[in-house]
Amino acid sequence: MPNIHPWAFEHGTLWVREADGNDALSVQPNVRAILGEAHPEAADALARAMGDSSVATVIERFSAGRRCFVAQVNGAIASYAWVSRGVERIGELERSFRMAPEEAYIWDCATLPPYRSQRLYCALLSHLASHLFRDGITRLWIGASASNSYSIRGFATAGFQHVLDLTYLRVLGIHHLWIRPDSAISAALVKRARVAMSA
Repeated sequence: MPNIHPWAFEHGTLWVREADGNDALSVQPNVRAILGEAHPEAADALARAMGDSSVATVIERFSAGRRCFVAQVNGAIASYAWVSRGVERIGELERSFRMAPEEAYIWDCATLPPYRSQRLYCALLSHLASHLFRDGITRLWIGASASNSYSIRGFATAGFQHVLDLTYLRVLGIHHLWIRPDSAISAALVKRARVAMSA
């Protein structure tokens, strides 16, 4: 699909959590909730929760092998997060994120407005991490806009580590990606992140 706008700009941050013995970390929400994996039969409810997505889009995601985890409060989806393996497109960066076989990428996450500030998001991230590690995944990636302080606090609470910050700019067909690694993270993880985001 051709770029619609003559320019694009994104300042983001990338985090990781590895299956390193801390897999039992459990974050509890401040409201009674059921945390679990959603399946195609929940496509209608998911589409309503996601707002700007159609049922067909949700079904297409499931059909492509993507997984979705949700937090439900009183039977309604209050928070959700999608998970991909292999290759996933990062629209804000206009590039694909290419994962190793043992990796997964968490994306398109949200907590609906009435349920925010209840620790649902970080509890959901903690739950899905434990679930995926039991399935054999050994590394989880997640990212957000650098200005999204709510998501970033959720990453840290759920046991994710900051890997790098990045700035993407496209002007009239010229693309550039600046990467600033976290000095506390291993060089191997930074290298892996660079490879995953390489064009």
